[in-house]
Amino acid sequence: MESVLLFLFIILVASVLQTSTGFGFSIMATPFLLMLFLPQEAIQINIILSLLISVSLIWKLSNDIDFTLLKRFIISSIVGVPFGIVIFIFVNINAFKIGVSILLLALTLLLICNVKVKPTRNRDFIIGGLSGLLTTSVGMPGPPLLLYFTGTDTEKGKLRATTLAFYLFIYLISLITQIIFTGSNKLIWESSLYAIPIVFLGLFIGQIIFKWLNQRIFKIFTYILLSFTGIYLLIQSLN
Repeated sequence: MESVLLFLFIILVASVLQTSTGFGFSIMATPFLLMLFLPQEAIQINIILSLLISVSLIWKLSNDIDFTLLKRFIISSIVGVPFGIVIFIFVNINAFKIGVSILLLALTLLLICNVKVKPTRNRDFIIGGLSGLLTTSVGMPGPPLLLYFTGTDTEKGKLRATTLAFYLFIYLISLITQIIFTGSNKLIWESSLYAIPIVFLGLFIGQIIFKWLNQRIFKIFTYILLSFTGIYLLIQSLN
């Protein structure tokens, strides 16, 4: 019962973050789901529920999507997806998570120091490729997008809409890839089904919170979330 309540709490908080910020579900959910499930199960549950959230919200946000940027992300992510599944199958997952956590902490520090990033076509493609790789390997496409958008001072509405539109594509492709190469099981789909009402409750709460967030608070919240995730991943991997 404690595990079930913890699972539902994780999903609720992650859903609120996803709806209010546009990126929080995978960053919040994946590290904590790894406490309750095997890596394959945690990643696929995260992907299924994230896909559900993207489908539920995208029609409301379509006017804010940067379609040029979205196209670049999609094209480059297709290249990153197969590399991610290779990492998941053949590379020690703890070693990879340590690398991800160190990268998160280093880049978060750069953002806190107000390091700016100039958006370019090539950088758009690089970020999309990294997101594709991270989705199939650890189920977390958000960090590269979040770091890039924050460093370029992207307006929060555009950030949320463009990332959700990209997630709609990358999560679907990643779920298919995961099932083909690693399989799936009954626990994954049952857990995802039970979590659906909690997801929609989180969506409702998150929409309310989004209206209260100004750009400054949004940035501070971003730094806290990235730092926490990086530290948690590092501690979990080392233990």
